[in-house]
Amino acid sequence: MQHYDYIEIKIPAKAQYVGVARLMISGIASRLGFTYDDIEDLKIASSEAITNAVQHAYSDDENGEIVVGCAMYEDRLEIMIADHGTSFDFEETKKHIGPYSDESDARFLREGGLGLYLMETLMDEVKLHHEEGVTVFMTKYLGRERGEEDVKRTANS
Repeated sequence: MQHYDYIEIKIPAKAQYVGVARLMISGIASRLGFTYDDIEDLKIASSEAITNAVQHAYSDDENGEIVVGCAMYEDRLEIMIADHGTSFDFEETKKHIGPYSDESDARFLREGGLGLYLMETLMDEVKLHHEEGVTVFMTKYLGRERGEEDVKRTANS
């Protein structure tokens, strides 16, 4: 198993704290050496997932939390955003998350109808888990252009 460092924060499920998570992700991405454009992509995709949790995860009278976890590898940043409000084991949760595959999963991430589309477009991988709330798992590889993996697969076919 590849070594990684992991940072996790819990923020109140309130719009004014989305920026706090964005700053954390931006700082981590900068530390790993991501480009300015990649950092902006990471912030937008993460904001979409966090904003969705703020708007839809908890009722108005609940004081919910959103967990934002970042696993820092040598070649990538993996971000988990969960709206069930409890801490979780990164590796265990990662095993149970699968890629979204149909239109029905999009209903879990509908920030203006573009949330899932933006996440998939801006990140290299997006996976969803929605049994105990919604957990979004997004990966951005360091130094890789979007679509690069598809080009390699096609070239080797």
